Amino acid sequence: MSSTVPDTNDNDLHREFLRAFTTHEPAVRAFVRRLVPSRNDADDILQEVSIVLWEKFGEFHDGGDFKAWACGIARFKVLSWLRDKGRHRLVLDTDVVELVAEVSLQTESRLERQRIALESCFGKISATERELLTRAYRRDVTMQDVATSSGRSIGGFYQWLHRMRKLLLQCIRRELAEEPLT
Repeated sequence: MSSTVPDTNDNDLHREFLRAFTTHEPAVRAFVRRLVPSRNDADDILQEVSIVLWEKFGEFHDGGDFKAWACGIARFKVLSWLRDKGRHRLVLDTDVVELVAEVSLQTESRLERQRIALESCFGKISATERELLTRAYRRDVTMQDVATSSGRSIGGFYQWLHRMRKLLLQCIRRELAEEPLT
């Protein structure tokens, strides 16, 4: 029985794919999620998309836009899913999905700039404030629990949360206004 040593090129290709996929997976997931009725459907479709992306990664051109390529593949997977589920009354018509997909792709660049600005602004606040904001948006935690752990009343916590959102929004607007026009 002979063991084979993985080809270094295969390992490099695998690493390159994982870097690109993990970087852009949230955007591809959001794209798919906008096109199908449920999170479970989006998860199923995204699994199929990731398989196709890996199988076809060798055809992807270095320096190309991985996110656009992945969203294109996701679009076709969604359309295929729609054909399979076409009789289900909660599924959108293919033309509507095409329109939503097109608009989603057009707005993705703007959304990405906003996400980057949010990350930058989020990094400018204190670690304690970041932790409280993060906890406030977790599904498994109530606002009352977060307020109590912060030492504030629920009303005081909501006022603080409102101020933080306002500060982050102002920061994001400043950062976007400072972007060079492309």
